[in-house]
Formats: sequence, C-alpha cells, structure tokens
Amino acid sequence: MTVIKNLIRPSHLINMDDIIREGNPTLRAVAKEVTFPLSDENIILGEKMLEFLKNSQDPVTAEKMGLRGGIGLAAPQLDISRRIIAVLLPNPEDENGNPPAEAYALREVMYNPKIVSHSVQDAALGEGEGCLSVDRVVPGYVIRHARVTVEYFDKNGEKHRIKLKGYKSIVVQHEIDHINGILFYDRINEKEPFAVKEGLLIIE
Repeated sequence: MTVIKNLIRPSHLINMDDIIREGNPTLRAVAKEVTFPLSDENIILGEKMLEFLKNSQDPVTAEKMGLRGGIGLAAPQLDISRRIIAVLLPNPEDENGNPPAEAYALREVMYNPKIVSHSVQDAALGEGEGCLSVDRVVPGYVIRHARVTVEYFDKNGEKHRIKLKGYKSIVVQHEIDHINGILFYDRINEKEPFAVKEGLLIIE
C-alpha cells in the first residue's frame, strides 16, 4: 500500500508514526504543486491533516494517541511531496478563563500556498520554534517576516489572498518552508542564535 493510500483510509487517524523526522530526504525536497480540480485523494489528505491537528490539541485524545501538540502540518512531513499545508490555530481564553467566541484564529487547508509579499521588518517567536519532524530542541530566534500576504487555493479550487501578522504569520511561514524543503533551524543564526538585529520584532 502506498503512503498516501494508507493515510487516507477511512479508519486511519494520522499519528506520530506517520510523521517523518529530520534526515528523511522528503523534508529537503521542493514539493510539487497540486493540480485542480483536486483529486479526492488530495482533499481527504487535507481533511486528515486538519483532523490530526485537532486531535493533537485535545488533551485526552493526544494522550491516548501519544501525539505531540501541533498547530500546523505540511504534506512533506507525512512523506508526501505535495504543496499542501494545514493550519489550526486556537484562539486563547479570555483573562477570566472563558472560551473564545471564535474557537480558531485560523483553520485552513491551503493548497499551493505562496508568499506574494512581505514586510521589511523581521520577527521571531521569543520562545523559539519547534517542529513535529524535529525531536530535539534547537534554541535560537527563527528569523521570519513580521507580516506576509499569502495566496492559496482551498479544496474547491477557489483562490484566496490573506494578510497575516504576528503569530499567525509565523505559523504559516513555518509550514510554507516545509513545502520548500526548509526546516526552522535553517533560519537561526548559527554563531549567535539569540542575536537581535535592529527592528527585529520579538513575539512573546
């Protein structure tokens, strides 16, 4: 059975065993664009990727399935070299611990996403970044664009253009890097991992 046929079986839930780790050449390849209209295979794969993220964010399900929490996943991480990413970014509770009016700040499967413009200003997460395909902590600021405009297609073949800033911008850039064969630590300054250039926005 091929990798994708296994992943899209109705009974299969994507788990940590499906996610390839650094050293696997698929993570370093530039993924191929998908064609439209999308095949059922690509639509189901996108839905399964989103389902994995939802399961990974649910404490009970995540513990039961042994999942690391994730907010983004790219098809190459499943050993499928296609330009498909899924992002599931929950909104935080308010200061009183009440659930947000909208559960997610961003919930999308993006086909053939690309950055079409970006800010001059750079940004990095104060706590650094992690990755489901990297089982070690790599300390340092991962330098990215503070704001990006992204174009992508949804599963119906409709084109979207969205402007992102802050945390959302960082998450989507991380996933787009995956379809271009780039891992987050490629963007850390090796000699000075926590060097701060003038104008760098640190997002806490």
